[in-house]
Amino acid sequence: MKAAVLVFPGSNCDRDLAEGFRSIGAEVSMVWHKDTSLPEGVDIVGVPGGFSFGDYLRCGAIAAQSPITRALVAHAGRGGYVLGICNGFQVLTETGLLPGALMRNGALKFVCRTVGLRVETSESAFTETYGKGAQIRLPVAHHDGNYVADSEVLTRLNAEARVALRYTEQVNGSVEDIAGVLSGNRRVLGLMPHPERAIEAAQGNTDGAAMFASLTGALALV
Repeated sequence: MKAAVLVFPGSNCDRDLAEGFRSIGAEVSMVWHKDTSLPEGVDIVGVPGGFSFGDYLRCGAIAAQSPITRALVAHAGRGGYVLGICNGFQVLTETGLLPGALMRNGALKFVCRTVGLRVETSESAFTETYGKGAQIRLPVAHHDGNYVADSEVLTRLNAEARVALRYTEQVNGSVEDIAGVLSGNRRVLGLMPHPERAIEAAQGNTDGAAMFASLTGALALV
């Protein structure tokens, strides 16, 4: 099982995400944004949280134009798995791999706390272990996590069960309390909460561990 974690100037959760993948036995490569290709045989690519390029223009907008991002899009186009967390979710919407956009939080304040979430679908490699309806808690840390999408996109996401997670409390003003969404083939997940910050007891919460454990079965079949 091979994972790659992209690193942009301003990434600050790249090592955390790498440890999340290592917790399920993955061989992890760190890939700099100026690289033009992913390592041979990569099964899943992680796009970490942080403040890529200082969040200039729009969060994730500059990172989406980096050379490595073209390889990321190609990987997803071949059916490869992608996990984008926080700033990584923003990058995935900027590349068009996921619909919608992440805007400034509704209260115009940075939110940094552990929040309640409900797993909306178990039909993905990322959420199968949780089961639909599971109530979990994960940390968030963002200023631009307010998910927005037009009515057509929302109708499609709901009809296809592509909303992976919803907040169970007021967090950032996201439409329909959406915290994470899946691609059409269900192999790309973007979410604002940080499962990689909740995989060990020392972190005070292990609710994120099941997301990485859920990937084990799917990636073993790749």
